[in-house]
Amino acid sequence: MNEIELKYGCNPNQKPSRIFMEDGSDLPAIVLNGKPGYINFLDAFNGWQLVKELKEATGLPAAASFKHVSPAGAAVGLPLDETLAKIYWVDDLGELSPLACAYARARGADRMSSFGDFIALSDVCDADTARLIKREVSDGVIAPGYTEEALEMLKAKKKGNYNVILIDPAYVPAPVEKKQVYGITFEQGRNELHIDKELLSNIVTKNKEIPEEALTDIKIALITLKYTQSNSVCYVKNGQAIGIGAGQQSRIHCTRLAGQKADNWYLRQAPKVMALPFVDGLGRADRDNAIDVYIGDEYEDVLRDGEWQRLFKTKPEVFTREEKKAWLAGNTDVTLGSDAFFPFSDNIERAKKSGVKYIAQPGGSVRDDLVIECCDKYDMVMAFTGIRLFHH
Repeated sequence: MNEIELKYGCNPNQKPSRIFMEDGSDLPAIVLNGKPGYINFLDAFNGWQLVKELKEATGLPAAASFKHVSPAGAAVGLPLDETLAKIYWVDDLGELSPLACAYARARGADRMSSFGDFIALSDVCDADTARLIKREVSDGVIAPGYTEEALEMLKAKKKGNYNVILIDPAYVPAPVEKKQVYGITFEQGRNELHIDKELLSNIVTKNKEIPEEALTDIKIALITLKYTQSNSVCYVKNGQAIGIGAGQQSRIHCTRLAGQKADNWYLRQAPKVMALPFVDGLGRADRDNAIDVYIGDEYEDVLRDGEWQRLFKTKPEVFTREEKKAWLAGNTDVTLGSDAFFPFSDNIERAKKSGVKYIAQPGGSVRDDLVIECCDKYDMVMAFTGIRLFHH
């Protein structure tokens, strides 16, 4: 099959719509279930590239949670500790496979953004991963294979309409890619840049010590940025993205947005938040929404009379600004990647507030010296990659 007709394009009024191979060859993907749409395929193919590269760079199974052509989360398959299993709502599933751990991390970092995601998996989808996917609100999944048990579970999701795509892992795209805007064809060489140790060898700060764990996190940050709509910034810790700022016109807005997401990820682990007394039967999405409001500045919205009774068995105490600040001080050794240079040191100041210790960015700003000076002030380690990672 060299083409798939779609219901419509980005919007219902955009018809006709299809995906196809211009050279007449077979598509490298097969739809095993459901009827994916235009945006589904954009998320699927971008997500597949991301997890494929993460697996190649780290040797670990990888997963991504995509929404609107940018990742809401990306991670490799490291084991979950008790706290992460609980805040990702998977503590009732027992010990998970590495691939399932990768998806739990990718989905769990920013559950608000991941609601209704398209999933990408680097490895054959196993039963553990399918079991986790089956109970989340999701549009579909792309993977290089599915076990029989996993496929049966996924086919039963969404009343049999869940989108399941099989991708050929051996497929190699043409070295030149094209797209049209306003009837005009754009052409460029594919971004085949490999993220490796050599790319991170130019350390420009006084502190030059990057442990292996941080090197892995830097790779995750940069590969994630490679498939995130620019401008973009990515915070990573312990093998997973914990905050992604995508599609912002200003880099400081990227840094703030991603930093706030990273802060929220860590705040969810605070004992006061983990002990919230939710009413029995409250769904995961409602719990996610309630937590997001509770840890934010508009916490009164879930603590007002008439509302807290719907969510909680007893009225929670306010999570004060002072308590949040004290808890956030415990988030350390975070990695930050940027798809282009930091033009001002304000980005470093904001990153510091979210526990950033290691930074990778292209460099090349006329104010590089001020950015380096700010990193040195906080004993951070910063590498200049010399490579920009814009993606549109």
